[in-house]
Amino acid sequence: MISSRGKTHPDQPELSICIATLNRASVISFTLDSIISQISSKIEIVVVDGASSDSTREVVESYARDCHSLRYFREQKNSGVDADYDRAVSYARGKYCWLMTDDDIMLPGALDRILCELRASPDLVIVDAEVRTSDFARMLQKSRMHLTSDLKFDSSDDEFLIRTGDALSYIASVVIRRDIWLKRNRERYFGSLFVHAGVILQGPKLENIIVLAKPLIAIRYGVAMWTPRTFEIWMFKWPNLIWSSALHSEHAKRCVCSRQPWESPIQLLKHRARGSYTIVEYERYLKHRTSKLIGIVSLLIALFPAGLANFLAVAYVVSLRRQARLGLSDLLNSPHSTRASQLVSRLFPLKSLDI
Repeated sequence: MISSRGKTHPDQPELSICIATLNRASVISFTLDSIISQISSKIEIVVVDGASSDSTREVVESYARDCHSLRYFREQKNSGVDADYDRAVSYARGKYCWLMTDDDIMLPGALDRILCELRASPDLVIVDAEVRTSDFARMLQKSRMHLTSDLKFDSSDDEFLIRTGDALSYIASVVIRRDIWLKRNRERYFGSLFVHAGVILQGPKLENIIVLAKPLIAIRYGVAMWTPRTFEIWMFKWPNLIWSSALHSEHAKRCVCSRQPWESPIQLLKHRARGSYTIVEYERYLKHRTSKLIGIVSLLIALFPAGLANFLAVAYVVSLRRQARLGLSDLLNSPHSTRASQLVSRLFPLKSLDI
């Protein structure tokens, strides 16, 4: 039941936690535990399962039996993560929807903080996150946005995109009014993997946006379902979405990402060192797209010894990029990480962020 802005019917939750999941039985319990431990009568959880083939159904249904605020919807076929999040919002009953991931965790006090912010009836709240290793044991990044205080924007403000662009690539950063979501063009962004960003960056502009400086989520780094598609996502899908925004200047969009990052040899070398750029990606994405010179350089990088590229990148990070813990984590977890790379990282450890 949708209420008018600023009013909530007695039987309507204030907030729906919307989760789209697929074959995540091994991790979704951590996410649900972190939410249910904070839940109140003003909150519901909506889980949309895109036809998982593992035991996700049994895991989530076991939680639903004990938590009556959790509603589980299993789809007959998988339609992709964008469509499943859209379905979760359509199934939701809350005035606001928090689009939560299925493998990360909400930090203590997160739900109380969001409910407090929603009293001001914003169009959108952007949530910061800390980044941890896949077992949550070590901190890799204390904050994605690195803000010192909360901020307020409208979505056409260039500074909004510049400050929040990186965070917007993470769907769990988004708490949005449900009626706004349902009025926007979502189908255009199905298949982009970033439907939430497409909803936010299209017109008409959102006028009342709160950006929170304190992280409310801990990201489990390196276990995203889209990891095998890293090159396609960050070279094409994400830039295409950002540059599709008609609300922002080229300068603001360029602050988030290059329009055609695949033309940069440095970017290609990074992906080669991480194991996400090979001759397969060259043949599929670049062979018929680039100029002759760029094509030759792209091919040479695809053929460059991956182990050597990994070692050189690790040496660069530990010697010159003293805080680049996410980049180092990607390199050391690459299938092309060598003993030499591991040794260099141990001999010259980055400044510890462990807590």
